Amino acid sequence: MTIEEILQCLPYGPDFLFVDGLDHIDQNGVRGHYTFNAEMDCYKGHFKKYPVTPGVLLTETMAQIGLVCLGIYITADMESCRGRSFALTSSEIEFRLPVFPGEKVTVISEKVYFRFGKLKCKVKLQNKEGKEVCSGTISGMILKTDA
Repeated sequence: MTIEEILQCLPYGPDFLFVDGLDHIDQNGVRGHYTFNAEMDCYKGHFKKYPVTPGVLLTETMAQIGLVCLGIYITADMESCRGRSFALTSSEIEFRLPVFPGEKVTVISEKVYFRFGKLKCKVKLQNKEGKEVCSGTISGMILKTDA
């Protein structure tokens, strides 16, 4: 499966898509990037005079690139995009640095295991200087849907 095919399989609409592109993907991991649009509504209130990207969106970015994109790639031989979705089952993330409006980040994910439809990854998110913003583990399940 190509990177373009993986991106087309992502189950998110434009308002909740946190993947601009993938730089590398194989059976053991993925590296991708996203730039946080400075006009996102979240920056109007988080925080009023010092806007930073909410940690939940950093976690979502790591999940979309590091878990869902990798899960699509790993299961490409088993199923098509249709009829499956992904559910986050656990995350343990430590935050070290802020991400500001307009900032580009890179996610690096390494597969810990994939068994019985559950994927667990070690993930880290870096800023444009290559400094680690946050890192931890994320797990998710591949779900069959009616679609």
